[in-house]
Parts: sequence; structure tokens; C-alpha cells
Amino acid sequence: MNFPVEKLPNIEFKKDEPLSKYTFTKTGGNADVLAFPKNRGELVEIVNTARENDIKITIIGNASNLIIKDGGIRGIVIILPNFHEISVHDNEVTAEAGATIINTTIAAQKAGLTGLEFAAGIPGSVGGAVFMNAGAYGGEIKDVFSSAEVLLPDGQIKNFNHEEMDFAYRHSVIQENGGIVISGTFQLNSGDKNKIQDEMDRLNALRRSKQPLEYPSCGSVFKRPTGHFTGPLIIKAGLQGKIIGGAQVSMKHAGFIVNINHATATDYMNLIHLIQRTIKEKFDIELQTEVRIIGEDTKL
Repeated sequence: MNFPVEKLPNIEFKKDEPLSKYTFTKTGGNADVLAFPKNRGELVEIVNTARENDIKITIIGNASNLIIKDGGIRGIVIILPNFHEISVHDNEVTAEAGATIINTTIAAQKAGLTGLEFAAGIPGSVGGAVFMNAGAYGGEIKDVFSSAEVLLPDGQIKNFNHEEMDFAYRHSVIQENGGIVISGTFQLNSGDKNKIQDEMDRLNALRRSKQPLEYPSCGSVFKRPTGHFTGPLIIKAGLQGKIIGGAQVSMKHAGFIVNINHATATDYMNLIHLIQRTIKEKFDIELQTEVRIIGEDTKL
């Protein structure tokens, strides 16, 4: 069933929209309907209308740690770039779901608040970071998380505290309950602005030196297997530099797959499966994807 966009004339929709325009990999098929709500009221209207018409909802956030298959996404896809407000109250920073984690760390630094430095270079949105319990350089969202406003599938908005989020490695309860993160609040500590900036600069320099930021990618592809590091395993398996179609195992960091030549999502998927099979055969280790993979395969 097609989403009845005519019932919500004040909301911006795009039909049959290429999602490759929004993903960090520059790949992905089309959305039946892509929605850009401007505020919570419009978001609730979209969710309620979808529920009443039994239409599937997909949120894609900043699409930085995401692969959308070449068959695209049926139903309605929601993206929240208009939800970008960030505010500071005492030692808490509250950011709407569409705000970037990078801008949130900058706001914290300007307020002299420490704790978010680990996230200074994470390219995702606040909503995606909470959804995934994003992390880098020894820190995770759960370490600083206070609460989140979440729109549930029944149209109710609920505040989730730390315990209710059921955080684990790259996991939160939002992955199970079908909710949409509206905003996240982070509890930080007072610190020295200059020292906070120095640490952010140090981690960003480290990221630039070790990660292939010069190419489109979906970030770290695989979860870290217990007792191992993914990049060295891939190198040991002889797969660094391996190319399928336009996708390549990065020569700079083997835990990344980069789009070097008009790759498709199918190229990404084929390379991911090759890596998983090879690591299983050579080392008897099951590599699980950290990147979120959604959408439908291309129909033959």
C-alpha cells in the first residue's frame, strides 16, 4: 500500500527517492516515500498515519553506519535533518535526533563539559548513536547517557532512562521496540575547555591517520570478535585490498570497505560475505556486522 501523502499536505515528502543521495557509502536503492518532518507533531502524524494504513516505517538517521540494499526500501522512510537543536543545562547536553554527534561534542566543549570527547569524530546522528550505542577510542554512548525521548510505534512519546535502554556492545532496546529516538540527553562533567579541545583534536588526528576518510564508506563494518581485532584478521586472511565491483577492503584500515569506483550495495554485500566466509574457514571465527543492513535485494 502506498503512503497517503495527500493526507499530510504540510509535510515534505519525496516519492521514489534514491537513498544513495543520503548514505555515506553513496549506494542504495530508492525509497517508496521519503519523509522530512519538521517537528515532533509532524513526526507523530507520519507514524500514526503509517500505523493506521499498516505501512512499514524505516528511520535512516545520518546513514553513516548503514548499508541500504539496491532494491531500496518499501513503505515510508523517515529522515530527521530538521531535528538538530542542541542545548546545555548545567552538566547535561540535550541534542535532537538529527543533530550530529560531532556538533554535540563541540557544544559540550564550548560549555566546558568533558566526557564526550571519544565521539568527536563519529559521523552519525544523535538518534543513530543512541540506537547503536555508538563508540570509539574506548568510549561508548552508554558511558555518558542520561535519558532519551522515544516515539513508540503506538504514537506515544516516552522517556527512557539508562537502565531501560538495555545498552550492550552496539546495542540498545530501541533496536527491538521499533521506537524512534527524538532526542538524547548526556550527563557530563565540568572540565577545562582547552584540555577537552586538545583531546578532541588528538582523537580526530588519530582517526584521520588510521581511517580511509578520503573515500565513501559505512565506517567500521564488523563488530570486534572477542579476543581479536577485525582489521588484523582480515589482513592475515590476505583480503586487504580485495575488490568486488567498485567496493574495496581499505588499504588504510582493513576493517573498512570503501567505495572506490561507483560501487553498489550488492558489491558491498558480496565483499562482506566473502570476508565472513574466509575468516570462518581460516580462523573459525564468526564475524558479525556492526554496520546496519536494511532494504530489499534487487529483483531479478
